[in-house]
Amino acid sequence: MTGKKRTSSKKFMSSNIIYHLMILPGIIFLLIFNYAPMFGLIMAFQDYVPARGLFGSEFVGLHHFSYMFSLPTIGRVFENTIIIAGGKIIFVTLLSILFAILLNEIRVRWFKKSVQTLVYLPNFLSWVVLASVVVNMFNLDGSVNQILESFGMGPFNFLGSNQLFRPLIIGTDVWKSFGFNSIVYLAAITSIDPGLHEAASIDGANWFRRIWHVTLPGMLPIILLLFILNLPNILDGGFDQIYNLYSPMVYQSGDIIDTYVYRVGLMGRDYSFGTAVGLFKSIIGLVLILGANATAKRFTERQLF
Repeated sequence: MTGKKRTSSKKFMSSNIIYHLMILPGIIFLLIFNYAPMFGLIMAFQDYVPARGLFGSEFVGLHHFSYMFSLPTIGRVFENTIIIAGGKIIFVTLLSILFAILLNEIRVRWFKKSVQTLVYLPNFLSWVVLASVVVNMFNLDGSVNQILESFGMGPFNFLGSNQLFRPLIIGTDVWKSFGFNSIVYLAAITSIDPGLHEAASIDGANWFRRIWHVTLPGMLPIILLLFILNLPNILDGGFDQIYNLYSPMVYQSGDIIDTYVYRVGLMGRDYSFGTAVGLFKSIIGLVLILGANATAKRFTERQLF
């Protein structure tokens, strides 16, 4: 029996070898660019000097972590990150659900596809490109302020005001992302049994009640699953977007962990401290991922891994 099992196992491996070879480039890419650089985390426990290298720099233990928590600015950086990332997750989720529900009601096929294309398009554009568009629209002499001035309001310094910068960051990211995210919710809606809507209509339920009592409950497992999947991103405020839009005037409200690590660790050449901050963020992200996995298993009966 053991010999037969080994033979069948070899046949299975040989018949699927092509599929293993297909994922091999991806595995090599991950090993080189994701796992190999993790060796540099040792810098977080050293007083790293580039001339001495990783093995010649002085070991200082948890000094950089204790110094990080003693800084008055680090709390503000974490607060900015959580507010911006949390706002993006919440508003993208809500708007994606609403858009998917409304899009599903469109019966004219060509119009539906046109709307989908227009709304999905911004997701495929880089923030390097979109940032210049946002700056031209929201600067002091931009089109948004010109429109507001025609109504007797403004001008507003969207890119230089600590009160307006966070809403601008969250709003522009929602505009960029919600259309693409709504694809999953639209698929969830189409999987709901049409007989449930027909039964609700016969019972006298109007459109709003059918949405509330049929559509949303049918979407609930997917909504919970995607929300839990996004939970570990609560410390990822969007480096590429903020880096291309912020300035020293809005560090107080717009400086997140990633931009802080970039400025202090790379621009300020304090590599050990920047690595310590980034490592602390990664540890929190790992805890959130494990917690999200346990939560998904409990409430949706699905595990992420």
